[in-house]
Order: sequence, then structure tokens, then C-alpha cells
Amino acid sequence: MSNSAASPSPRYALVTGGGTGIGKAIACSLLGAGWTVAITGRRAAVLADAAAELGALGRIEVVEADIGDPASVGRLFAEVERRFGRLDLLVNNAGSNVPPIPLEDVSFEQWSGVVAANLTGAFLCTQGAFRLMKRQSPRGGRIVNNGSISATTPRPNSAPYTATKHAIAGLTKSTALDGRPFDIACGQIDIGNAASDMTAAMSSGVLQANGELHPEPTMDVALVGEAVVHMAGLPPEANVLTMTIMATKMPFVGRG
Repeated sequence: MSNSAASPSPRYALVTGGGTGIGKAIACSLLGAGWTVAITGRRAAVLADAAAELGALGRIEVVEADIGDPASVGRLFAEVERRFGRLDLLVNNAGSNVPPIPLEDVSFEQWSGVVAANLTGAFLCTQGAFRLMKRQSPRGGRIVNNGSISATTPRPNSAPYTATKHAIAGLTKSTALDGRPFDIACGQIDIGNAASDMTAAMSSGVLQANGELHPEPTMDVALVGEAVVHMAGLPPEANVLTMTIMATKMPFVGRG
């Protein structure tokens, strides 16, 4: 009998919006922890560049999709199942925003675009994950939603983004409840000021609730990836329902 330990079973993850920013950092950390990862998004060239950069860390697959479109999401999950055979982790990370403008100036097209990307996309992908995780053997898996600190506390002039992120908190809880009988866990990570292209302007000043502009501290985006790896690596009987990871000195706790 061999004394060598059995090799761990492969673990398969899908990260939406995985070509840039936080999604790319999450994919990087998962690959480093031994996961096989598929990244998805609408821009094939961006996904290809990310895969080329991260490919040395492990197996990474690219599947182009528009998560706001049900047919595209259906094709996405069919392709994930075809390539991997199962799905152990879905990270609902993809999202969009509009410029910080007064609420009454937000167009219907801007509102609809943010809702499609941030909320409808997460819901459709959760449906796809449920269908696959329920029928695969062994059944079950985990879903991690990117809630953002805006899931609890808005910034000025951010109604579309804040509304969708508040809704993600409800989707997370409903998913955790409805997934319970099928061994599907769901948690949410609320992120504050992770350094990326989206937060580059924070060093020059961000509008505060009192109307003033102040620069805000940021943190290394890799820390977000490490936090998701921790959430994803828990045994099936445990779940992080909500986690907040933020730049320690950002103006969030207290009154700004």
C-alpha cells in the first residue's frame, strides 16, 4: 500500500467580470490556491490578456458572455459544464456604475444598464449555478457575491449603484436560504477602497457626505482575493454570510 496521500479533488470556479480589477485579483488568488478557474466578461480581448497573464498560476479558461442576457448566461453555464463537468464556486463579481451625478439626472438607460449588470446578471448566474450544483455529483457548491460597502452605506450621487448593491444583500440571504436543502452555501463580501482602475481617482479626492472633497486611503486588491479564497475554502458545513474588507482608514465607520 502506498504511503502517499491521495491527491485532492480538483475544484472549479467561475468568476464573472474576471478580466480586470477585483475579479482578476480573485481569479489570481483562486489559481494560487489550486483552483481551476473560468473567467467571463463581455470583452474577449480583455479576458484573453488576463488569461495570458495568469496562466502560469494554473488552469484558467475564458468564456465570453453578457451576464445581463439570459441566453448568453445559459450558454455560459453550458460551456462551464462542458469544460469542467461541475462547478464548485461562483463568484458574482461583475458590475458597472454611472458617473456620480444628481439622482434626478440619471437617465433610464443608465439606470437600466446598472441594474442589468449588477443585479439581473447576478440573479441569472445564480440560477445557472443552482441548476448545475443541484444535479452534479456530489451535489452542492458555494456562491460568493460582491456586495460592496454600498450594500449598506451609500456615497453621494450613487442611487443606481447603491440600490443594486442593497438588492444584492437580499439576493445573498435568499440564495443562502434556498440553497440550504441542496448543500449550496452563499455569502457576500463587501469591499471598501480596493486599489484598482476604478479607485484611482481616490488619491485626488472623493466627494464626501458633507459636500467636501477628500482623498481616501486604499488597500491592495490582492487582499480581496485572499478573503474570497478563505470564504471558498470553508467546509460545506460552514459559511461566511457577510464579510467586510476595507481600507482601515477609509471614512466609513463613524460619521465620515
